[in-house]
Amino acid sequence: MRFGIFYEHQLPRPWNEGDELRLFQHALDQVELADKLGIDNAWEVEHHFLEEYSHSSAPEVFLAACSQRTKNIRLGHGITLMPPNYNHPARVAERIATLDLVSNGRVEWGTGESSALLELGGYKVPVEQKRNQWLEAVEQCANMMAMDPYPGFEGQYFSMPCRNVVPKPVQRPHPPLWVACSNRETIKLAARLGIGALTFAFVDPAEAKQWVDDYYRIFKEECVPIGHAVNPNICMVSSFSVHNDVAEARRRGLDGFRFFGYALGHHYGFGEHIPGRTNIWSAFEKAQAAAGPDAPGAGGEGGIGTPDQLRKHLRGFQDSGVDQVSFIQQGGRNKHEHICEALELFAHEVMPEFKEKEAERVKKKAEELAPFVEKAMKRKKFMKPLADGEIPKVVALGRQIAERARAAGETLPEPQRGSAGEGARRWAQVQQKVDAAEKAK
Repeated sequence: MRFGIFYEHQLPRPWNEGDELRLFQHALDQVELADKLGIDNAWEVEHHFLEEYSHSSAPEVFLAACSQRTKNIRLGHGITLMPPNYNHPARVAERIATLDLVSNGRVEWGTGESSALLELGGYKVPVEQKRNQWLEAVEQCANMMAMDPYPGFEGQYFSMPCRNVVPKPVQRPHPPLWVACSNRETIKLAARLGIGALTFAFVDPAEAKQWVDDYYRIFKEECVPIGHAVNPNICMVSSFSVHNDVAEARRRGLDGFRFFGYALGHHYGFGEHIPGRTNIWSAFEKAQAAAGPDAPGAGGEGGIGTPDQLRKHLRGFQDSGVDQVSFIQQGGRNKHEHICEALELFAHEVMPEFKEKEAERVKKKAEELAPFVEKAMKRKKFMKPLADGEIPKVVALGRQIAERARAAGETLPEPQRGSAGEGARRWAQVQQKVDAAEKAK
């Protein structure tokens, strides 16, 4: 299996001066350490207005910073919110490609739609439309990265004219495509569309096998890729806090993981939130005290324990056919130094045996899926590229203004001597001579 670390950038109240600065700087340090330890992926969410639960509203900035402090770790959007009111598809294509360039081809392009009303309402994304908006935006964003030029699109939720969206990514036709999954139905959708499944349901290994079996059966039988390439992979998140003393592992990581689950429930399930005023950490402490020793986690605490306990937990996922496990190590008030110690212990005591035959597993899997991938790509209806003569000409605004003025018999003011405007005017005169000479041929 492959392994990842996963970030929400949680920051429970009360907030003090410098807390957000430390949060982000510590996360950068952790990603740099994970890269040195040989961990495969760093995943970063995109959320808006979800106080305490996630202060990660600009993942492209954080991941770009990570790219300059690391060499090998892959940098995953887990996920990019795709409904156009959040992010215009062309802006997503530009940002993903740019990140791929500055990271030297290490981007994983995760996508999603969100189910939090603070986000959906804040950006005026209708709940009943969000899935269809995601579908339309993902397909067109992939087209933008893959096509030269992008022919343009008149859709139900956004439209744009023909443009060549630049830059293009290192990974062609586009970086590996994923979608956030919280239930088996979304897993099935990911398989039908030929994209990786980033699962956030905290299922146990026995249930994971059912999800994996569903995914690969549907991928082989029904896949019609939404992108220009397929990415048949399943990544499941897990709790994480490892120490040689099980009691210490739980003391260091259990409250943070439970807060992760409580804050998730607050924003997505049962909460009432007053922006800027609700104290989720305080409410969590009261709820945990009321629950006593039976306080719930986010669905599973199998990643919290000794190296041997974690090894057993991960073997269950490995045996189920999961491709990657990503750890929720930054939650609640978990301490930076404890996170780093746990990552180092994991990398030295647990990870090597899972990485030993990873290349062989990936090769065997690729060979097995190759005929199904070929069939899937034949089922896809690609967007028709424009012939050269069909590509519309876009006349510069300044030229349009000048031509309208000449037609109306008006004289435009002379630009200031030595200015950029004067240079542009002189270049325009030169270009007019070139155009006239071309027409005379």
